[in-house]
Amino acid sequence: MTKKIDIVFVLPSLVAGGSERITSFVAENIDLNKFNSKLLIAGFEHDAAFDIKNIEVIYLNKKRVLFAVPLFFIFLLKNRPNIVLSSMGHVNASMGLMSYFFRKIKFIGREATILSQDKKVRKRRLNLLHLFNNKFYKKLDIIVCQSEDMAKDMIYNYGISKFKIKIINNPISNIEPLAIEPKDKTQIRFVTVGRLSKEKGHLRIIKLLSKLEFNFTYTIVGDGDQKEAVLNEAKKLGVLEKLVHIPFTKQVNQILSKNDMFLQGSFVEGFPNALLESCVAGIPVIAFDVPGGTKEIVEHGINGFLVKNEKEYIEYLNKKHEWNPELIRKSVYKKFNKEKILQEYEDMFLQILK
Repeated sequence: MTKKIDIVFVLPSLVAGGSERITSFVAENIDLNKFNSKLLIAGFEHDAAFDIKNIEVIYLNKKRVLFAVPLFFIFLLKNRPNIVLSSMGHVNASMGLMSYFFRKIKFIGREATILSQDKKVRKRRLNLLHLFNNKFYKKLDIIVCQSEDMAKDMIYNYGISKFKIKIINNPISNIEPLAIEPKDKTQIRFVTVGRLSKEKGHLRIIKLLSKLEFNFTYTIVGDGDQKEAVLNEAKKLGVLEKLVHIPFTKQVNQILSKNDMFLQGSFVEGFPNALLESCVAGIPVIAFDVPGGTKEIVEHGINGFLVKNEKEYIEYLNKKHEWNPELIRKSVYKKFNKEKILQEYEDMFLQILK
């Protein structure tokens, strides 16, 4: 019998985020007859938003990734897996550091954003891992990028060899029957799902919606440090009574199905999972054409509209268009179904050990 390949997936936490959901999904759903899969979490079990049942999960109970680095080292020293796949910047950098000490382990970093663009939008707190990010990233054996733009960013802005780059899109992790609810002809229902942070562009969506002259509601699902700014902007522009805020829910598909259009205001997107989920639910989207994976999902006029600027965004908010929910779903399923994406991960794991 062929010995299983030991893989450890490393995350800062299991909070309700896109990277956490996708990485834990891959860890749980690769072929467990071929791979012995574990999750190693820097943070706490009480923060976990995902119920992981099929594989072992180890929590290191640290508030910050930097504090978990010594425990990462001890874990790898004791377990010595064949492959380590980490996700998100600080963890990827720390695994690059580990590669100096564990030469026989193959280290794969899964990047979650376009780093150069993200730095322009958000001011990040510097720490030791940030200062050495570029050096440590170059020590990884493979960097998984979620989009073509992310791959180009790694190559041209961070000097990563193109031979170390592997593009694997995020998978559709769950397919439910289309359940599009009857539309209320008296108002249009808009929805956005995502973290309330500056780069997600909620403020400019609020500004654009305030210019509409027809009846609408706008549901925001998500929480974050921009919550007060978003609510204050909605109040200032006179649309607060049209806004519904849901901080967190596990019923995202049901909420999407109750709405007419998904709105994305992001300035940068590694790979917009919520936008993909909207298309899976048969709900069309309007999104800015920004660096990242948005353009790889949106097929203009088929599953939504991809716009260049705010003027175009307003035009499409006002545009009447007949949508086919089944066609919207098919447009993304053919490219991002879980069987296809999981196979790409498994092929990468097998190839890196040759």
